[in-house]
Amino acid sequence: MVEDYFAGPVAERYDSGLGEWGDPAAVAATADFLAELAEGGAALELAIGTGRVALPLAARGVSVHGIDLSVDMVAQLRAKPGGADIPVTIGDFATTSIGEDFSLAYLVFNTIGNLTTQRAQVACFENVAAQLGSGGCFVVEVGVRAREPLHVFDLSETHVGIDEYDAATQRLVSHHFNLVDGQWELRSIPFRSVSPAELDLMARLAGMRLRERWSSWTREPFTAESRRHVSVWEKP
Repeated sequence: MVEDYFAGPVAERYDSGLGEWGDPAAVAATADFLAELAEGGAALELAIGTGRVALPLAARGVSVHGIDLSVDMVAQLRAKPGGADIPVTIGDFATTSIGEDFSLAYLVFNTIGNLTTQRAQVACFENVAAQLGSGGCFVVEVGVRAREPLHVFDLSETHVGIDEYDAATQRLVSHHFNLVDGQWELRSIPFRSVSPAELDLMARLAGMRLRERWSSWTREPFTAESRRHVSVWEKP
């Protein structure tokens, strides 16, 4: 069984802890980028969560279907205006199939790393390729992680985020210390760190090819200094 790290209070507080990822301009840039790729077709969001991206994308006229493991996260989506209109299938996005020829599938906010084995990440690419129509695109947004064993990625009065990385196994654990009601709480989430080159190979194994890669949703060039990438693979 795949563990749900976003149940209960985590889902309830999720949107309030998005930081820059919840900035309206950043969300709008993401939705614009995806709407352009969808080209009027249907889109599949893996790990749809609370609908941060799905709702503005649907508002742009794109038919969105979601997959998510967390019932509680989807409940937060359902509580928002328009959230009840987006079909969501509960399941593991690496293996759950909707069975429709989508024009676009996408996976944002480092979520590919929530699949903690190479086998699961490869299965995700294969699952997506099977659900894309000819010419369809798969978009993944993921950070380029610092390679030191410990890295402080966020530091504020209410949140401290520390990544713990093992280069030998590509295992990464994000430790989140959150100040809640005057008490510090720790939540640790495991990831598998994966390079752009390894993702390209997974795409090739699934019958897709790299179409474009950027360092942001506004198509800033991807360079050695980039801290994340937005990659687009195409099904021929």
